[in-house]
Amino acid sequence: MYKLIEFLRRIHVVLLFIIIEAIALNYYAHSSFYTQAKILSRANSVVGGLQRSVFSVKHFFALRSENEILSARVAELENSLAAYREREANMATDTLTMAQIDSTFVEQLTQYSYLPARIISNTINRNRNFITLNRGRQHGIMEDMAVITPDGSMVGYVVGCSDRYSVVISILNGDFTTSGKISGDEHFGSITWNGHSPHKVQMSELTKYAEFEEGAPVVSSGLSHIFPEGVKIGFVESFTENENQTSFDVVVRLAADMTKISNVLVISNNGYVEATELEQEVANR
Repeated sequence: MYKLIEFLRRIHVVLLFIIIEAIALNYYAHSSFYTQAKILSRANSVVGGLQRSVFSVKHFFALRSENEILSARVAELENSLAAYREREANMATDTLTMAQIDSTFVEQLTQYSYLPARIISNTINRNRNFITLNRGRQHGIMEDMAVITPDGSMVGYVVGCSDRYSVVISILNGDFTTSGKISGDEHFGSITWNGHSPHKVQMSELTKYAEFEEGAPVVSSGLSHIFPEGVKIGFVESFTENENQTSFDVVVRLAADMTKISNVLVISNNGYVEATELEQEVANR
């Protein structure tokens, strides 16, 4: 007790100064609406700066993990592509000499190619959400290219491009639609978003003859020219029969966390233009 009293005696001047300053600041802060607004504005500025700093630090530490995932995915794709090209080249030697197999021919054997990009803008709380990438036409990006996460989960597809940037319609967009199926089952349905949760989408028109359980993986069916077959969409969370009892309405929990994605892969279907032009030509006959 004596030591506490002695300590307070030594710092009583400092304590008195702090108390008087606090009282003075309190009177100043409440002296007028102008000073209240000014102090509130300053406080918000300081808090906002701290939040930005914290976000930057968190983002910095997350970059290494994201880049490792991206590098691993690119390496995996490159390995698969190399094996595919080698296999097709070996098959081609039955009719062509190795001298005739040039780089253009080998490129034509590959249906899909992959380009890395980074998200610079992403919305998730609107009915029509879009994503902006830091890659555009000069980097090889074009409309109707699929966009996935580094670990192969569906994000959306490109709907607009400039020279240096591109805009993606997010899977969290009421206008987004694609074809999906239960992994291991060839029955397919339509994937859409009802505008509610950023972690769930809906699959409708899935025939009641499909066999699956809750937790079953949902992937792209490959019936779209945009997404290759087998791109991860999510997992079955629940399902019910529709009003006519002819098909299932399925709630799918997304494989990708759309609230925190930053690196993506853009997929180019090298046969997209040829296939769509042929379809249009037949439709117009």
